[in-house]
Amino acid sequence: MGRKDGFDDLNTEHVDKFRLFLSDDYKQDLYKAAEEETPLVIEFNKLDKRFSELSVLLKENPDYLIRVAQAAVDGIDVPGPVKIRFGGFPDTSIVNIRDLRSKHIGKMISIEGIVRRASEIRPEIIAIDWKCLECESIIRSGVKGTFISKPFRCSNSVDGKSCDGKSFDEHKKVMIDARWVTIEEPFELTEGEKPSQVNIWLSEDLVSSDGRRMTDPGNRLKIVGVLREVPKGKLGSTKLDFYLDANSVEPTETTWERLKISPKEKEKIIELAKDPMIYEKLIDSLAPSLFGLRHIKEAIILQLFGGVQRDLIDGTHFRGDIHVLIIGDPSAGKSQLLKLVPEIVPRGRYVSGKGVTGAGLTATVTKDEQFMGGWVLEAGALVLTNKGLLSIDEFEKMSQDDQVAMHEALEQGTISIAKASIVATLPARTSVLAGGNPKFSRFDPMRSISEQIDIPPTLLSRFDLKFTLRDVPESKKDRKIVDHVMSSRTPGSEIAPVIHPDFVRKYVAYAKENYSPNMTPEVSKLLRNFYVKTRSKAEGGGPVPISLRQFEGLLRLSEASAKIRLSNEINKEDALRAIKLMTNSLRDLGYDTETGEIDVDKSEGGTTFSERSKITKILNMIDELSGSSREIVPIGKLKDRASKDGIDSNEVEDIVDRLKRDGILFEPNPGYIQRP
Repeated sequence: MGRKDGFDDLNTEHVDKFRLFLSDDYKQDLYKAAEEETPLVIEFNKLDKRFSELSVLLKENPDYLIRVAQAAVDGIDVPGPVKIRFGGFPDTSIVNIRDLRSKHIGKMISIEGIVRRASEIRPEIIAIDWKCLECESIIRSGVKGTFISKPFRCSNSVDGKSCDGKSFDEHKKVMIDARWVTIEEPFELTEGEKPSQVNIWLSEDLVSSDGRRMTDPGNRLKIVGVLREVPKGKLGSTKLDFYLDANSVEPTETTWERLKISPKEKEKIIELAKDPMIYEKLIDSLAPSLFGLRHIKEAIILQLFGGVQRDLIDGTHFRGDIHVLIIGDPSAGKSQLLKLVPEIVPRGRYVSGKGVTGAGLTATVTKDEQFMGGWVLEAGALVLTNKGLLSIDEFEKMSQDDQVAMHEALEQGTISIAKASIVATLPARTSVLAGGNPKFSRFDPMRSISEQIDIPPTLLSRFDLKFTLRDVPESKKDRKIVDHVMSSRTPGSEIAPVIHPDFVRKYVAYAKENYSPNMTPEVSKLLRNFYVKTRSKAEGGGPVPISLRQFEGLLRLSEASAKIRLSNEINKEDALRAIKLMTNSLRDLGYDTETGEIDVDKSEGGTTFSERSKITKILNMIDELSGSSREIVPIGKLKDRASKDGIDSNEVEDIVDRLKRDGILFEPNPGYIQRP
């Protein structure tokens, strides 16, 4: 005895129409899907154009029409079974996640959003076949909510009589692979508001190897499916939740690798790369409405192309991502630049430091028993922008704990998390473009960066390039800026980019995908000589002008410059361009006015050479005044002694406070200090 096929209640006219539609519009695709054992995706627009009655049924009664489609396929002679899926819903039919209501339950809808979290792929039971012990017929019971019930009585007929058997054994479980993901509203819809979320159930071919990659956290998707209700809380509760039973999934946000470049566009890219003015043209294509800032724009262009990631045989990892930090006075155009750059980059994001938390930036673990089945990893902004760019405004307003969480991502390109039952390492190969404001409103070149912005020195050192944007009154320059702003706002004279941002995106994608520049002996010698010669200035005990981190940054910048030319070899001009930008960066934040030299420690928030010299002098004076018995020393007496060496009393107080914080000095009585 067999079980029913489940198609007896279908309207034969609907089945015949759908079979005709498949035969006329999808005959070749149907055979191909059967041979390759892949699903056949039916375009909604095609169905609507041919049989609008069926397209209406698809939206209003999707479960019925899906069975109609499967019945139609069963009536066509194809090499194997074919799963029918529906996609290609017009963008005008997309329902915002925040607008989902009870009226949508049971209907086929289309939504768009970003995958925020995802479970592992696990088997799920969709039905159980029961064997009647009386007549040995098979009865299938499906899922109702999260439960599967056992039949109460056999409904099959034996010799014209109802079996009415009440004893059943489990014959077979019908299982499929499935995954739960949570989709969040796209960021452009939720400025200033909490983004809404909805859970999605993916099954069968949607969780294949390609399907898994496509539905991992960070991807932006358009999903067509049936909105279904599910009990919320205890059994019998009147409260309901809903989830989307996905029917088809398509990516709507393209990564660098997925950008489609036509042969004609490829020819144009290759031709443009030969132009000797290509660097100038790319700079002029980045935020042309902002006057000047050419060295900063050049640095950002190189950041977009990036260096080459290298993994050595011993497991050592060298990142290719370039990180840039901009410290700027108010109204210098910093925020505008930070907002514009992510628009060029697939998976680019803009966040403001004041509204960012460590969990929101890196990753966190949340518990979801109802849908996900326990603890689930939730990706933060750095993971969501993997292989993209994250722009962080008001960087200094992030809490120190959140800044510390960024250390691993900026250097290793990963986020490690160990919370609850989850220990994982997530990819975060993200270029970071950060902007910050000085504590005292305007940047003071006389002060070290650590005095003006609350960023740990260890984090500052991970930025390849650091620049200052200073608003210094200068009549000639001010006139040019005002004229530029006025012309950009005058109808008919708007300033357009030399190369359209969409084409810049494809240019960058082509270069990143096809070129991995290497050093030539000439360039290796040039960079080595620059590094050694620059550091030789500190051999006599002076400030260290450059460190190995900056040298690695030079290599990345040189590689990025070569990529712009679509070359696999770094030439002398690439190296000189990298040296010029690095020198500008070090001079911006590392110039020590007391010594007249560049001090890398000043640009990275450490103790400068001149500060170390004064600290050493103060400690020697304390030892001299306290004698061999290390007696207490009056601070006033120390100030008098220091003034003879040109150290004023305010500096003495600052140094003494710092040494007390570090435990090198202590204050036994007010106004007195002593060595431990």
